[in-house]
Amino acid sequence: MSAPRKMRKIPIALLLLGLGGSLNAQTDTYAVPRLADGTPDLQGIWTNNTITPLTRPASYGNQLILDREEALQLEREVAAFTEAADQPSDPNREAPTKGQIDLADSYNNFWFDDGTEVARYNGEYRSSLIIDPANGQLPAYTPAAETRIAAARAERDGRGSFDGPESRPLPERCLLSFGSSSGPPMLPILYNNHYQIVQSPGYVMILVEMVHDARIIRVDGEPLPEVMQPWMGDSIGHWEGDTLVVETSRFNSLQQFRNSSQNMRVTERFTRVADSTINYSFTVEDPDTFAQSFSAEIPMHLTSDRLYEYACHEGNYSLPGVLAGARLDERQ
Repeated sequence: MSAPRKMRKIPIALLLLGLGGSLNAQTDTYAVPRLADGTPDLQGIWTNNTITPLTRPASYGNQLILDREEALQLEREVAAFTEAADQPSDPNREAPTKGQIDLADSYNNFWFDDGTEVARYNGEYRSSLIIDPANGQLPAYTPAAETRIAAARAERDGRGSFDGPESRPLPERCLLSFGSSSGPPMLPILYNNHYQIVQSPGYVMILVEMVHDARIIRVDGEPLPEVMQPWMGDSIGHWEGDTLVVETSRFNSLQQFRNSSQNMRVTERFTRVADSTINYSFTVEDPDTFAQSFSAEIPMHLTSDRLYEYACHEGNYSLPGVLAGARLDERQ
């Protein structure tokens, strides 16, 4: 696959300055920019990278909101880790053995762009992106989902997960981004966390930097025919005041989010709260998989960075290599 975009390194002094206050903090008098048709202008290139994880570290319990010092300490730790990880690799280190996992031998820290700051949503520093359930964790699977997941795993193992390209994951085949980067829901991952939003009457398009997925939201549109189950689902939007609400269902049967079923429904909300900030939130409902619905909030920040092309198929040597390795194992 093509290489990810290089991480932008931010000195710790700038991180400390950022914690002192936001120059684009939301105010009650913020006037949302509008397009010619009067709808709020969400256009631009935005990034959602952050060091705040989707699920909350157990040490925080039900504590969603961090104080300034707690957030600052987390950012210091990330800055220190980044500085150490950016040191040159040892050219004399031993080659990895089969079964040994060392990320430095595939992607070193140079390539990562997973953020330097704690997520700040409406002025609050967050310990997790998930806000509901209160413990910041994904809900448990239902018994039916556990049975379904086990059966799917057994079937996959039975036919051989390395038999051919059809049995490999979608991102490995350059069909869809990994980690739900394109979503919905749209989640920050290790790199390529930029999104370009383009609006025209009746449509909102979100171009995802990862794998260059293009998602088209039909505003006040009708559902697609039942036979159609597109990648990233069938997204229909409507405006509630200055907020774009997007409801997505009927996902392609090959696309899953945390072992979701085809009955998963995702409701997203996009609200521009400052010139440089969109409040993005989502709720996932899938009673066939999760014991309850769950919700998260993620700030998206305007960036002057370019949206780099992610030409995944051009040079996707890993897939032939994976399958060739499986054939070699079989012969041996």
